[in-house]
Amino acid sequence: MLHRTRIPNVALKFEVGRTDAKVMIEISHRSENRRIFVFETLQKYRLLLEEGFENGLEWEFLYEREESGQEVCRIYTSLPGADFHRQHTWPDIYNFFIENMLKLERNFLEIHDVLQEEIRSYDAF
Repeated sequence: MLHRTRIPNVALKFEVGRTDAKVMIEISHRSENRRIFVFETLQKYRLLLEEGFENGLEWEFLYEREESGQEVCRIYTSLPGADFHRQHTWPDIYNFFIENMLKLERNFLEIHDVLQEEIRSYDAF
């Protein structure tokens, strides 16, 4: 599940599997150069993005999606031990999603306009 950011190939996403749940920003542009530029631009605002996250966020420069083999960059927080196939963990997963997506979205919106402008400047070259 994802939330559009109005920045092409940058999405706020939820992910849950057999071992954990994640709330993330994912950069999925096909161009490696553009993907790296967006990731590095977000790193400039690391303190703002991590505000309210007690242990900060995980910054994954290169992640290969299992289902498609697509390379993406991800910035996320995770809930270890979450298993979508075990119904008794669902309340913890949903609470984790709500609490952390609200924080991540709020922090992202603080830098959204500046990020969008920096990407436009990059695209102009």
